[in-house]
Amino acid sequence: MGTVPSALKHCLSYQHLLKEQLWIGESAPPPPAAPHPGQFSSEEELRGKKMKCDSRMDWESHQQGMESQASGLPAYVKIVEVGPRDGLQNEKVIVPTDIKIELINRLSKTGLPAIEVTSFVSSRWVPQMADHKEVMRGIERHPGVQYPVLTPNLQGFHAAIAAGATEVSVFGAASETFSKMNINCSIEESIEKFEDVAKSARNMNIPVRGYVSCALGCPYEGNIIPAKVAEMGVAVVDSSVAGLGGCPYAKGATGNVATEDVIYMLNGLGINTGVNLYTVMEAGNFICTALNKKTNSKVAQASFNTGTVN
Repeated sequence: MGTVPSALKHCLSYQHLLKEQLWIGESAPPPPAAPHPGQFSSEEELRGKKMKCDSRMDWESHQQGMESQASGLPAYVKIVEVGPRDGLQNEKVIVPTDIKIELINRLSKTGLPAIEVTSFVSSRWVPQMADHKEVMRGIERHPGVQYPVLTPNLQGFHAAIAAGATEVSVFGAASETFSKMNINCSIEESIEKFEDVAKSARNMNIPVRGYVSCALGCPYEGNIIPAKVAEMGVAVVDSSVAGLGGCPYAKGATGNVATEDVIYMLNGLGINTGVNLYTVMEAGNFICTALNKKTNSKVAQASFNTGTVN
């Protein structure tokens, strides 16, 4: 492995997960079989494992954080959880509102600094997000956690604010074709809409996030010219619990990178996120059970017998 930091070596193999990221020592036994796929065994067992996970990760974070700083990697990366919005929007069966709210409430307890709740778009185009008002008003808000929502235009922005949103997101694309497929307007037209949203948000002291879809490639146009995308150091990562997701307007979209896997990788590199890996996996287990599907997270697959419900 040459001069690769030891933390990165660990990151390259999921076999280290059970003995280094979640349980103490190499002799620690693996978790017993769950009562049925998609569920854990007992509350006492969960609490015991979580305590071990916390203490082990605190120690490793201290040790590996020194390696991270020495290697020039960022000391901290902000993770924006997009599972409740981007992760669920492409599900064919409508997810009950109370399940969406419960997922967000569970994610709020993981240490995630930002959770994208929903999108204020036309239910005709994205039926899964038709309950955006109910979801926005039903979640438990935790101090220090941001709850942005997607607002493609001024109408969506005002609806979001009326529902209690305190942060919004606008989304464009580096691909002309994808922009027209996704939001039914050209890149130039989309920027004009974003300007209206940004101006209104500024007047109300509402923070605005900006997305650039297809920054690394387009399902319609292929490679994207780098000059179209602003290049800068990355210290914010968007990911989705259990790897849920897939854009309905991106041909062949298979999902998002799993939040669990991102956290595991960053932990291995000694980069702080402030997020508890174990509780994120619990949230992933919850939503996969509700959706009757298997997690796409490699870390969760290696840790728990998470699968579809019989």
